[in-house]
Amino acid sequence: MEASRSLVLDMLMISWGVITVVLVVLVVYRVTLSSKEDDQIFIDAAEQHHYQEQVEIIARISRLTRPIVALAVVSGVLLLASAGVWIYQGYMSF
Repeated sequence: MEASRSLVLDMLMISWGVITVVLVVLVVYRVTLSSKEDDQIFIDAAEQHHYQEQVEIIARISRLTRPIVALAVVSGVLLLASAGVWIYQGYMSF
C-alpha cells in the first residue's frame, strides 16, 4: 500500500516537472519573440516586408497565450495535487 502511494506521488511530481519545463520553454520563446517586436515602425513601400514580419511575430505571440495559460493551470493543479498527496501520506504515517 505504501509503495502505491509513493508511486502516485512520484508520478505526480514527474508529470508536474515535465509540464513546468514545457511551460518555461514556451515562456522563454514568447519573451524572445517579444524582444523582436517593435512598438512602432516607420516604413515606406520598399520596406513592406518589415511590416509583414512584425505581423507574423504578433500572430505567434498571440497564439502562444492560450497554451501558456493552460500549462500554467495544469502545472498549478499538479503541484497542489502533489502537495495534497504528500500531506496525506505524512498524516497517514503519523
